[in-house]
Parts: sequence; C-alpha cells; structure tokens
Amino acid sequence: MISTSSIRPTMANQLVIIVLVFTSFFPILSGQQLRFDKNGEFRILQVADMHFANGKTTPCLDVLPQQVASCSDLNTSTFIHRLILAEKPHLIVFTGDNIFGFDTTNPARSMDAAFAPAIESNIPWAAVLGNHDQESTLSREGVMKYVVGMKNTLSKLNPPEVQDIDGYGNYNLEVHGAEGSALANKSTLNLYFLDSGDYSKVPSILGYDWIKPSQQVWFQRTSNKLQKAYMGKPEAQKSPAPGLVYFHIPLPEYASFDSSNFTGVRQEGISSASINSGFFATMAEAGDVKAVFTGHDHLNDFCGDLVGIHLCYAGGFGYHAYGKAGWSRRTRMVVASLEKRNKGGWGAVKSIKTWKRLDDKHLTAIDAQVLWSKMSTRRKKEIGRL
Repeated sequence: MISTSSIRPTMANQLVIIVLVFTSFFPILSGQQLRFDKNGEFRILQVADMHFANGKTTPCLDVLPQQVASCSDLNTSTFIHRLILAEKPHLIVFTGDNIFGFDTTNPARSMDAAFAPAIESNIPWAAVLGNHDQESTLSREGVMKYVVGMKNTLSKLNPPEVQDIDGYGNYNLEVHGAEGSALANKSTLNLYFLDSGDYSKVPSILGYDWIKPSQQVWFQRTSNKLQKAYMGKPEAQKSPAPGLVYFHIPLPEYASFDSSNFTGVRQEGISSASINSGFFATMAEAGDVKAVFTGHDHLNDFCGDLVGIHLCYAGGFGYHAYGKAGWSRRTRMVVASLEKRNKGGWGAVKSIKTWKRLDDKHLTAIDAQVLWSKMSTRRKKEIGRL
C-alpha cells in the first residue's frame, strides 16, 4: 500500500477510483437503525481536524521537504479511503475543524469534498463542528445545516424536543443490539455528540468556548431517559448501557494526565477553555459515560482514565492542518464488542477497545488499549463489598 504522505495527486485520484469499486462491499444506509453486526461488533472511525480547504490546490503543512510538492487535501481524502478499506467501520465520526474556513473559497464545495469518502462508501457518518468550520462565508448554524442535509449523514442540528439549547450539533445516536438477539430493540451503546463552540463570547474570558449549562441539562435528561429504557422491561438490564461522547475542544480535565498515566503522547499544551463549566462532573454523575473523544490539539493523541472515564484525543488527521514533520497523521478506532450468551446469541456490551492507525505504508496500528470491560466493572464491585 502506498503512503499518502508521499503520493502524488494523480495517483491519489487513481486510489479513489479503486476504492469506489470496493464500496459495494459496505452496507448502504437507508434509514436503518445503527446496530451491532452479526459478529457482535460495532466499529467507529474517528476523524479529527481534517482542515479541508480547496482540494488539490491546497498545500500541506508540516510535512517533510520531499513531500511538499506532491501533497494536498487529496492526501487527507486518500487516508480516509484507505482506513475505510482496512477497518470497515460501521460509523465514521468527524470531530470538528472539518474544513478550514479561512482558506476555503466555497465552504459548501469544501464540505462536499471533505466528507466525500464517507458518502461514497455508503457508511453512516456523523459530525460535530470545531472552531474553524464557520470561518468562511457560512455562519456556524449555516455550516451545520448544510452538514445535516448531506447524503448518508446521521448528524442533527439540535434535538427537536429542546427549544433553547446553545450551539449547533447537539444530538445522540443509539446503537441497538445484534439482529435477532434479545436486545435487538434496545440501545446497547449510546453515542452523544455536542457542540463545544469556537471562541468565548464573554469579553472578560479569553480563549476557547465551552459546553454550556443548557447542553449539560439536555445531556443529563437524555442519559437518564436512555438508562431507564435500557434497565426497564422487556429484557431489563442491571446496569446502564455504556456511553461514548464526541466533541471538538478538550475539557480542562485533559490536563490531569502525564506520561505515567496515559497511553499515547502529549506534545503540546491542552487548549481547553480557560474556565471549567463542569461537564466532566456532569458525565461522571450520569454514570454511563465510559470515554470522551476530542480533537483540536493535533500533536496530542493520548488516552487516559480519570475516575472511570477515559479522555482521549484522536491525533491530527488532515494535511492542511498543523502537525509535525515526520510524525504521521493519524486516526482513532473504537470497537465495542458484545458478550456471547451461554445459550447462544449476543447479549450486552462486553468490552470497548481502541487503537490508532498511522498514515504510513502499512497503516500501522499502535497503542491498543481496553477503555472499558464489563468483567473489570464486576470485579471492582466485588472488591468494594469485601
């Protein structure tokens, strides 16, 4: 396989054609419910910070000297295509700065190109906004409305039942149990998406934006509703279904880790809001969230456990985004697996694992780790009773 860090645009176009031939192997989205597959897995590909601009005329940033002449936004697209073939995700999640507004002459056209690999694959996808998506001729609301109208997307502008909520792109997706199982009609994995904003609107507070109280109230109510449904009849469960949360700007709690208690690397500061709005505490109190996934800081790709919730970066993905020459662009995979029941068939989620893929010759997988395990949770409860 050819690394996209050295591929020429004409070769990238050829790769796109090859990939399109293979899209018939992937399921077509036709409004069906997200659910675990026949092997008891649900696979999520996270793409953070594409920074897509104008395609083949867009130069790459922070690549090796020999890569400069042949590198453009097409390298970003080719990387996504390669990942789709290698990982066969059931859902692709774009966690903001999908386009780089300042360098985008036509934001709609840039979004069409940026999300094209997901659309062409017929794989469901979802997106949230970062701090750069709205910096062209479309407002933040306009960008999200355009995303919601695109093919194969499960993105939503905001929950229809909530009239007053901050931001654009607060919504949840349910992943039901395997077809034919006792949990086929229940969400066994809950995905939450939030708009973490762009920049502070409060004159006395400088820096980046934060998740507001209205969004936290929506999250609390949604989590509570999903937990009641899952732990109620029929097929009542003893504990909540695990939840995963996606947004762009990291929380202040990401600064709680050092190299001794995370997996991955931290090569720059944590660019969170300068105030703590309490969303981490809100998630911890809800009790179902097992991991949070963000982008924003391109040179950080670590994942660490804080009181039972993993806080994870994906690492920089796009070639028109700042990076580090010689340090491969990367992505994060998350795979949730169901437990096999004694009498056959699939049950609830047994484990959630993650790893990263590098955009090198072999799409090298690194830093595999278990984010959550039902068995380890049981052991903790048993130890607590002693």
